[in-house]
Amino acid sequence: MKLVVIIGAGAVGKMTVGQELAKITDLRLMHNHMTIELCLEVFGKRVHGVVDRIRHIIFEEFAKSTDQYGMIFTWMWAFNLESDWDYIRRLVKFFEDENGEIYWVELVADQKTRLARNVTENRLTHKASKRDTEWSNNNILNEDEGFRLVSHDGEIPYENYIKIDNTNLPADAVANMIKERFSL
Repeated sequence: MKLVVIIGAGAVGKMTVGQELAKITDLRLMHNHMTIELCLEVFGKRVHGVVDRIRHIIFEEFAKSTDQYGMIFTWMWAFNLESDWDYIRRLVKFFEDENGEIYWVELVADQKTRLARNVTENRLTHKASKRDTEWSNNNILNEDEGFRLVSHDGEIPYENYIKIDNTNLPADAVANMIKERFSL
């Protein structure tokens, strides 16, 4: 069982790269907004405890499955928050407990590029909460100001890790780089 965790700041292209990677591998995609949007639809707001429990159930069951090749999970990791470190450790533990192989992909792109990507059709189709683009653009600016969303060199303690600056790269090229690097 394989788990590819794609991390990066808002609108860096995590979901889009994940979609392209799923097309060229047998990996299944679970982008972070799948659970966020579900809770927004049901509760009318983001309920963190519910989002977390849904993800935990999916991770636990998926990691135990014997008929799946693996999963792609996308997530925005605030490296300056210990709670984010704890959260990601809890999620990947399901795969570690099943002797899964975990691969880490960090995407980085400049803010101008991310703001342009924030209003793409693909993003707005799959993330209803981002359709108020004025709010969403401000949210990206606020997240950039309030959190450290790019790792320091050597900070990611995992063996199978790659950082890709995808500012000027199309998603399919990035997906191919990931596939080749980790032999997926």
